[in-house]
Amino acid sequence: MKTMTQKQQGFTLIELMIVVAIIGILAAVALPAYQDYTLKARFSEVKTSAASVKFTMAQCLQENNNSVAACSTYDLLGIAAPAANDNLASVTITAASGAITATATASAGGYTYILTPPVIDPALPAPSTYVFTVSGTCSEQTRISNLC
Repeated sequence: MKTMTQKQQGFTLIELMIVVAIIGILAAVALPAYQDYTLKARFSEVKTSAASVKFTMAQCLQENNNSVAACSTYDLLGIAAPAANDNLASVTITAASGAITATATASAGGYTYILTPPVIDPALPAPSTYVFTVSGTCSEQTRISNLC
């Protein structure tokens, strides 16, 4: 007597459809998270460029008795503006308030990042630390938490 034993070869159509569905669900969750991560990484270059100007401005404020007028241009700070690149459109300083505005390119979200120096009475001694106020369109968006 011959016994017929057949070995299963390959996967059934149902098994393949389940695998494809699982991969589709994972891709649907992972792709937006990856895009947000990429945007956050690109925007960090914008923040870093503004931070370099902020550091120089804080030093200038300490050396000039808290006078924003003495530190409100790149010439007064003695530095050049950060160069534009794929992620950074520009970094400007508002003369009246000393606010540093960094603008991202479209690839980095097109948001603005604004650092405003504190208003300190020139009659008081310079503080050891200046806490700049953070604002801009990066704080108004709701898609990515903690972008600013």
